[in-house]
Amino acid sequence: FCRVDPYGFERPEDFDYASYEAFFSRYLVVLTRRAIKWSKLLKGNKSIQKSLKGELGAQTNMEQNPGYYHRLLEGEKNDKLLEAIKTDMNRTFPDNVKFRKTADPCLQHALYNVLVAYGHHNKAVGYCQGMNFIAGYLILITKNEEESFWLLDALIGRILPDYYSPAMLGLKTDQEVLGELVKMKVPAVAELMERHGVMWTLVVSRWFICLFIDILPVETVLRIWDCLFYEGSKIIFRVALTLIKQHQAFILEATNFPDICDKFKQITKGTFVTECHSFMQKIFTDPGSLPMATINKLRETCRERVLSQG
Repeated sequence: FCRVDPYGFERPEDFDYASYEAFFSRYLVVLTRRAIKWSKLLKGNKSIQKSLKGELGAQTNMEQNPGYYHRLLEGEKNDKLLEAIKTDMNRTFPDNVKFRKTADPCLQHALYNVLVAYGHHNKAVGYCQGMNFIAGYLILITKNEEESFWLLDALIGRILPDYYSPAMLGLKTDQEVLGELVKMKVPAVAELMERHGVMWTLVVSRWFICLFIDILPVETVLRIWDCLFYEGSKIIFRVALTLIKQHQAFILEATNFPDICDKFKQITKGTFVTECHSFMQKIFTDPGSLPMATINKLRETCRERVLSQG
């Protein structure tokens, strides 16, 4: 058996190869379709760009700013920023063989460049923890530094504003929004959390910060990211609600604080999330309707609450 998946991630000791093989043979078809979609997306296929409603100006930006990425790398550097990025380098995907110092090429170098360029391009954000995973993932998918830089810009600048700013206001707000959505859609779980005083940020902050990287299986994360670029940040709520709704009975078995935290770790593993094709169909049906207007309203009230908590 291959201990390393196609993206360079080492598989855990208890990895279920048999069910994975069965799933993957069916899934290859979908994967090929998606590979074609991503390459069209980045080559600026007109029909796809129309359907993007401007979510992904990455390609356009890249074409309109030739040489910009390389100029950022050649310009004056902020030493504090470089230090912060260097510190996180070895912590990025320690279980991925492509990011090891011994790898050839070692993707740490590309990752460093993308983060340095981005930190100097968007000085308000600079570098925040979590961005290393996002950028590293983009590099694994695109195998191209400059494309990864512009996709990162689309994600952080437009799709997830304020997630990675120093105060992480957008991130904290969205965790509260999820709490409100769970009250509406899965009230029993919301009640359990409240009864045991478990704050949402304890169980879901990594879902939001890493956009499910290192939390759900690679293929599933890639599918979620497809939707993130096409449909925007609403997808994160759909995924979170589906995970919670599907495992409601299991979560409700928890009788104390550590138990609840443990259940939330467990619901991100197993066949339900590995079968990414059926999982993606579920995220569009399970949570029911989720109008952007509702999310925006919740974001307003939750943001006020976060700000008042200081």
